Amino acid sequence: MLHVQESRGTVDQTVERLTAAVEAHKFGVLGVIDLKAKMIAKGVAFSPACRILEVCNPHQAKIVLESNMAVSTALPCRICVYEEGGKVKVATLKPTALIGQFGSPELEPVARDVEAALLQAINQACK
Repeated sequence: MLHVQESRGTVDQTVERLTAAVEAHKFGVLGVIDLKAKMIAKGVAFSPACRILEVCNPHQAKIVLESNMAVSTALPCRICVYEEGGKVKVATLKPTALIGQFGSPELEPVARDVEAALLQAINQACK
């Protein structure tokens, strides 16, 4: 259900490469959440860097949402870039695992396409 991959370079460098890679696969970056900064702003000491990219392919999202609006609870797709154990990692929940929770088997091909694109983008960003 979870795809995790180590990346070279820093969190910032990985986010930069990941942004370019997802855009090359026709996804837009809707937002980037700096989890460390948000936690600190709320008065919670939190040291590891963590950026959460919210990404979306609008054409694929339209197909999914027109079939089952409840899937909107799992959108946009999220890709996390974080520090753990002295390494930079990139993680995402696999769309194929998530779509099974919605009782819409007709959407499995879309989930496979989205997952393939996301994993290719992550692979490119982690090189």
